[in-house]
Amino acid sequence: MNTNDFSFSKLERVIHERARLSILSSLAAHPDGLVFNDIKRYCALTDGNLSRQLQLLEQETFVEIWKGQRNNRPCTLVKMTGSGRQRFMEYIAELERIVNQAAHSTIPDGNPKPA
Repeated sequence: MNTNDFSFSKLERVIHERARLSILSSLAAHPDGLVFNDIKRYCALTDGNLSRQLQLLEQETFVEIWKGQRNNRPCTLVKMTGSGRQRFMEYIAELERIVNQAAHSTIPDGNPKPA
């Protein structure tokens, strides 16, 4: 095992925060995008927290945000960008690699494998 195996350098900090991970996961499941209130409900976030997290994700080009009107009411649509989706999927693949590595580093009785 390499000494850098546990550095997790491929994990993007911007994604790793719980609220942003929730937002990106919900958007990945809805390729046509979601309106602000749906994201808020799915991710159990306040208006202010969701707004701030979306600003950060937009700055990092993970999402695009459109503001408009629906039924004469303000409406905000959020959609994952193509590059944002690719980066998110790479992040998920890295998490899977980490989990698999951890799962295979112990034997069934829970003790570490001998070196």
